Amino acid sequence: MFKGSNVALVTPFKNNKLDEETYIKLIHFHIENGTNGLVPAGTTGESPTLSHAEHEKVIELCVKESKSKLPVFAGTGSNSTEEAISLTTHAEKIGANGALIVTPYYNKPTQEGLYQHYKAINDKCGIPIIIYNIPGRSVIDMSVDTMARLYELKNIIGVKDATGDLSRVDETLKKLGKDFLQLTGNDDNAFEFNKKGGVGAISVTANIAPKLCSDFQKFSKSENNSEIKEAERLNTILQPVHHAMFVESNPSPVKYAAKLLGLCDDIVRLPLVNVTEKTKEIIKKSLQSAKLL
Repeated sequence: MFKGSNVALVTPFKNNKLDEETYIKLIHFHIENGTNGLVPAGTTGESPTLSHAEHEKVIELCVKESKSKLPVFAGTGSNSTEEAISLTTHAEKIGANGALIVTPYYNKPTQEGLYQHYKAINDKCGIPIIIYNIPGRSVIDMSVDTMARLYELKNIIGVKDATGDLSRVDETLKKLGKDFLQLTGNDDNAFEFNKKGGVGAISVTANIAPKLCSDFQKFSKSENNSEIKEAERLNTILQPVHHAMFVESNPSPVKYAAKLLGLCDDIVRLPLVNVTEKTKEIIKKSLQSAKLL
């Protein structure tokens, strides 16, 4: 249901307001270029600085414009359990296929607090939930044991793992089994992640290279030697782009790359700022090396 190359969609702005027209064009750009799934209103979509109405609107537009051609797993997480429940039930009501829910940031809950947070959301909704574990932004790290407890609940189906620790794939696979979906949140480790049992990525780079990312994901899970070789080739091409997207805080680099490619403006909301001239050169060179520019 949610495998392969899934894009963590940027949210385009115009005059500091949601640019609906451009956002709709981006959604169709992904439908036409092989992306396997859409993730609106996540970190890359600048969810921390979207108003509640904007947050709901970008999910609504994504569901409406995808017209069931691609699954939509909406970013509905919050460090407030009640707000996460509200966003998740809204996503369910308007037809999202599932929810991507980040571990509560800033509050620093215990493992029991994490369990109760997700259980409360699970108990109030009826759509699949993917846990988003990203210690680098949330400060906390959900343990494999806590995920195993959550997997016993009706709606928890997988994890977006942004720990960068590839041993987690083995540990999670051993404890939770192959039906628990493991998606990487780190584009640069996607090849090794998939080889260990992962089923895809929720990708920043897919915003600007959807076809390359989709082909890479498809070939990386193949059992055909020539297709595995092609995955290796594409991985080599994509690595400079992956790294350029994180020279500064995401999504400032990917929005600048999108601007270079004529996809959307590079406006980000404070406290994020546009990338420096030095970073712009790194991004340009990475796009040129991948023949995207």
